[in-house]
Amino acid sequence: MGFGAIPQETTMKSNPICSILRRFLVHAVAVMALLVGATVAQAQLPTPEPSETAQTEAPVDTFERQTPRSSVTALLNALAAEDYERAARYFAGTPDPATLPLDNEGSQATDASEGLAQGADLARKLKLALDSGGMLRPFAVLSNAPDGDLEDGLDPLLEQVGTFQLEDSEQPIILQRVAVGERDLLQWRISPETVSALKDWTPSPEVAEQNEEKAIEVAGAPVLDWLLLIGVAVALFAALRLLAAAIILVLRRLIPEHSSSTVFRLIHAALPPLALYVATIAFFYVAGTMEASIIARQQLLRGAGIAAWLSLGWFLFRLIDAVARMASERMNRAERRQAASVITLLRRIAKLTLLVMIFIGVLDTFGVDVTTGIAALGIGGLALALGAQKTIENLVGSVTIIGDHPVQVGDAAQIGDTFGTVEDVGMRSTRVRTINRTLVTIPNGFLAGEKIENFSARDQFLFKHVVGVSYDTDAEKMSEVLAAFRTILAENDHVLEEDARARFIGFGESALNIEIFAYFRTASFAESLEMQEVLLLALMRKLKELDVEIAFPTRTLHIDAYGSANGRSAPISTARPNQEGNKENDGEM
Repeated sequence: MGFGAIPQETTMKSNPICSILRRFLVHAVAVMALLVGATVAQAQLPTPEPSETAQTEAPVDTFERQTPRSSVTALLNALAAEDYERAARYFAGTPDPATLPLDNEGSQATDASEGLAQGADLARKLKLALDSGGMLRPFAVLSNAPDGDLEDGLDPLLEQVGTFQLEDSEQPIILQRVAVGERDLLQWRISPETVSALKDWTPSPEVAEQNEEKAIEVAGAPVLDWLLLIGVAVALFAALRLLAAAIILVLRRLIPEHSSSTVFRLIHAALPPLALYVATIAFFYVAGTMEASIIARQQLLRGAGIAAWLSLGWFLFRLIDAVARMASERMNRAERRQAASVITLLRRIAKLTLLVMIFIGVLDTFGVDVTTGIAALGIGGLALALGAQKTIENLVGSVTIIGDHPVQVGDAAQIGDTFGTVEDVGMRSTRVRTINRTLVTIPNGFLAGEKIENFSARDQFLFKHVVGVSYDTDAEKMSEVLAAFRTILAENDHVLEEDARARFIGFGESALNIEIFAYFRTASFAESLEMQEVLLLALMRKLKELDVEIAFPTRTLHIDAYGSANGRSAPISTARPNQEGNKENDGEM
């Protein structure tokens, strides 16, 4: 049916080749879109008015008999409106005034009138035959090509579109492509063989009696027929939905841990939409041969076609989600976070592709010419090249990130001026959770060309601290401290011996500085903090054991007897105080 020894913070950038490829793809898509837009724009330019000769060579059929689908649809519309003279024009042998020669108008008009009357009788018979259990192929199944379905095993000029009961046999309803009139206008009409069979068809007395009774009609079909067909559709869906619910209930009782069962989760995701899909398929078979108005049946069958597309999309959407969720959980348990990111991206791409396919299928069921619609999208080629360039760049950037994998979901990374944990790598952007618990969204186009520092990619953690001891420590004591520190490093199982060292590195402003440099054998940040704490405490205990003080910032000032802080004599004033003057001044105050 129709996403040695330097610090081990790993700094990563995108591979230059990947960057060049990404830019090339973006510009290539942009140029292609521009060309398409220009081509379609050129196609939209005004063209000279066609000459009378051109108009004569390309006549238009106002009765829409160019394809089997359009011909059957137009015939049904005429039958629904009880316009049997219009319906007569879809039968072989019925004259078409638009195709008659221009001479002898009087005699031709008489022949046309008689032919239309006979065609109208055939149209009434066809409607009765179809209402009595005959069937027409669903709208989406009918060929919409001017040449018809060339792979149906019939003559290229013939197309079967339905059947009706003729005595005890099933008579096919055949369309034939014929050239009509002096202009050889190609049309799809009901074939002479089908016309001959219709002439031999006689309705049963019950059908004839029902046809004479005037029933209340809606949209060209009796209300009771509408209610009957809708009731059948609801009953089929309700029965299959109850069956699906019963199966799920039984599985819940048979599988104790059903929430973690792969089989149960797949069945639970698939059954509800599958019930709707099977119901629509069943309705096609049941309603196709019911003794009800062909107008009501064809309209509801078209609605069932839309429901089938939607239920199929619903089923595949839930199936994609269920499979992707199970695969992601398995990758996360195996700590294959990059694979989990790929699964997430593939899930989104699959769902987007499916959505487009379902949309096209529904449009086709509505009778929209999808090919023409897709071609019309080329008008926006220039806008796509200019306005949607960033969107394309972000999409290509996501492919680059997945292929180059500088970061994975769960990694702690510095991206530009943003530091945090990567939570999601999507089709358009990457989301990073900062240490302030805010969520930063970074476009993948920017991320693919940005410097990325991945802290989670470290296989070792650096321990680099400077310990300052008091200037009261002499050289012998300093050598003893250094030897003790080196012993502590050598005895620590988590320290890599080849890079571990303790060195007296200089005289500070207030301390004698000792640098301890080592790497911890771990890839976990939390474990590295614990190892660092244990090592620092061991160093503190050893300093206390050796009676060596840890220095703190101090400054010593030497002041001589004259109050100078820099060792020079302070200037002595030779002026004598004027005590009386001071007293007078004090009195004045």
